Amino acid sequence: GVGLCSYLLIGFWFEKGKDGIGNAQAAKKAFVVNRIGDFGLLLALFFLFWNFHSFDFATIFAQAPQVAAAAPWVVLAITLFMLLGVTGKSAQIPLYVWLPDAMAGPTPVSALIHAATMVTAGVYLVARSQALFSLVPAAQSAVTWVGAATALFAATIAVGQYDIKKVLAYSTISQLGFMVAAVGMGATVAGMFHLTTHAFFKALLFLSAGSVILGMEHGAEHSHDGHHLDPQDMRNMGGLRKRMPITFWVYLIGSLALAGIAPLAGFFSKDEILAAASQTQPGVFVVLVIAAFFTAFYMGRQVLMVFFGKPRSDAADHAGESPALVTVPLMVLALLSIGGGALNLPGSHILETWLEHSLSGV
Repeated sequence: GVGLCSYLLIGFWFEKGKDGIGNAQAAKKAFVVNRIGDFGLLLALFFLFWNFHSFDFATIFAQAPQVAAAAPWVVLAITLFMLLGVTGKSAQIPLYVWLPDAMAGPTPVSALIHAATMVTAGVYLVARSQALFSLVPAAQSAVTWVGAATALFAATIAVGQYDIKKVLAYSTISQLGFMVAAVGMGATVAGMFHLTTHAFFKALLFLSAGSVILGMEHGAEHSHDGHHLDPQDMRNMGGLRKRMPITFWVYLIGSLALAGIAPLAGFFSKDEILAAASQTQPGVFVVLVIAAFFTAFYMGRQVLMVFFGKPRSDAADHAGESPALVTVPLMVLALLSIGGGALNLPGSHILETWLEHSLSGV
């Protein structure tokens, strides 16, 4: 159901895009690629019911050690098919290709479905099924390395993007890689913590990007080159810091949180993932540290291109701040991006208590 809604929302402006059907093709691509992941999850469900005769987590977790001892390949097959589902739904290598094109949809759709909710389902699946994955070290290792590789790979692609929403799309893929790597290592609380804080600052960034696009479109209406200008191309921006001050400050807060700068929310959750990797997976730790460096680099590049320097188009020169209907929600999300780290501060067990029932059996 969510996949179908996602398909319809991505294709909302179906007549726009390349050759007049680009957005419709993006919607179709997202739908088809996600069905590949769903096929893997469906096979995992078949294997689960065939061997455990139940879909109840408590029943499966109680019988899993005996099944793993008698037929290790069964649990391995189940977890690897689950991993295929995760790569589709959470946009991991090799099925990440649909998410950047999904940015063809309206910006609020990108903020909600393609940054904070739907794409995190795969992360929760691995966390919820941790009792199965822990029985098969090979599957845990596969999940961890898929996540780490995706985190680094997507971060390097984001460095070369010029579309303001495409940068955030590849950033989402990269941060999902951090989460998948975390739950793959068994650091479920760290992974779910980053899932929560990421929802705050990535929704903030996408909606702030929408505010920038709105300002550019407003400027294009009062400029000579408006009809030929792409309002999402960062090469057409510049100097928006003075013209859109509220959007600038909330965007800066979101960017710093994503980069993992203390004391913002992203610092605490990303730090927990890196700490877990340093203790159990030194190779993964190195990969994630490099990915974190690229994250700070491409977000700094984006902020500089969009908000600093001189306007590189008439539209940027005539851009104006978005109305309060847009900026007030951004300020609320900015506050959550600042204080969201309090959910799991050292010595605090708020998140662990909240997750105790949901992840019972782990």
